[in-house]
Amino acid sequence: MTVQTIGEGLAADEGALYARVQQFYAEQVALLDDLRAEEFAATFTEDGVFAPSPSVPAAHGRAAIAAALLAAHERRFRSEEVRRRHWYNMLRVSVRPDGALHTRYYTLVAVTRPWNPVPDIGPSSVVEDLLVLRDGALLTRERRVVPDHLSF
Repeated sequence: MTVQTIGEGLAADEGALYARVQQFYAEQVALLDDLRAEEFAATFTEDGVFAPSPSVPAAHGRAAIAAALLAAHERRFRSEEVRRRHWYNMLRVSVRPDGALHTRYYTLVAVTRPWNPVPDIGPSSVVEDLLVLRDGALLTRERRVVPDHLSF
């Protein structure tokens, strides 16, 4: 696996970099919303870290990330049929001196049930990621999520 810095061509064109990060998140969040846990985890580096809340232990590595995602869904919804949609907004992207990308954005989660056309909204959170380029693909090396109700 070849490690590249983002600065190799992309950082020079901020618009292209921003669009590429947006596309990465659009693809990644579709996997999350469809509960395709292993495929979602594959968008992280092999040693990636996913910390979904300061009150929950971080998952380290792809297998742990996939397992944590499935366990959280089971705890929250059991066998209830739901559709989840993560809405990302206010994305900021910056290139770090080491070539990784630091991103920060807001997220809302909408949960819809078949019997109710009005979704439940929540939680509202701030997400910070470190993204790296590996063999031409963006991957998440670390994700830290802080739900707004825990940030006071």
